[in-house]
Amino acid sequence: MFLPVCLNITDKPVVLIGGGRTAYHKATVLCRFTQKATVISPVFHEGFEQLPFRLVRKSYERSDLEGAFLVYICTEQPELNVAIKADCAALGILANVCDHPSLCDFVSPAIYKEGNVAIAVSSNATDVRQSIALRNRIRALVEQGLLLIRSSSR
Repeated sequence: MFLPVCLNITDKPVVLIGGGRTAYHKATVLCRFTQKATVISPVFHEGFEQLPFRLVRKSYERSDLEGAFLVYICTEQPELNVAIKADCAALGILANVCDHPSLCDFVSPAIYKEGNVAIAVSSNATDVRQSIALRNRIRALVEQGLLLIRSSSR
């Protein structure tokens, strides 16, 4: 069972291992919350160069995890993903193994973000499509003005 939480990742090292399409999708979501992440992969999917992250063109080594706060594992190589997750566990680092919820310490929900307000919809990693559909309904309500989101400084 996953506990919905919001983590403060300000100035905390986030590492994304993998440079394929799935990693790129995770990176595009992540860049809405931090500009400080390192992506490690020998090859990068088109578009990575436009993201604000540090790109390191190399194969994974355990030392890449040193000092990491969170790790996203998206290598598209299941055996390597499992090995990286084991390295993270040994180092006490929270890890998300893309497309393998049973190995994850955390999962990424479907997110709608406007200003300082973020609405996260999670299905406990059991029905991603349902989470995305509900997130899209929330977005439509906001865009139609039926659900108001106002940031106020109190």
